[in-house]
Amino acid sequence: MQLGVFSLSLNVKDIRASREFYARFGFRDFGGNIDENWLIMKNGEQVIGLFQGMIEKNTLTFNPGWDSNAQLVPGYTDVREIQRQLEENGIALAARADESGTGPAYIIAIDPDGNPILIDQHI
Repeated sequence: MQLGVFSLSLNVKDIRASREFYARFGFRDFGGNIDENWLIMKNGEQVIGLFQGMIEKNTLTFNPGWDSNAQLVPGYTDVREIQRQLEENGIALAARADESGTGPAYIIAIDPDGNPILIDQHI
């Protein structure tokens, strides 16, 4: 099962203050729109997402089919296949993808400590 690139999606109170803070760690703007209260930042291969008022909790995020530069990874595992495998392994999902669909979709699992795990396929 190929989960794709990993990032941490952070629920922030002040996106501009958070942007400035993480810039001091060497993170630079990579995507998103700060005026829409979401921003993706990178430091080398490390990716974080800053989300103000968009997610309830800090979230572990995987993007099937993408590398850390949002470029297509050949031979990736579709989110619907990941969904099937997780459910076969006894993982209950808080949000499921339509198995009959194709293309972009997401699923959400919650770990034993209540941490959301978002598997968000954009392709």
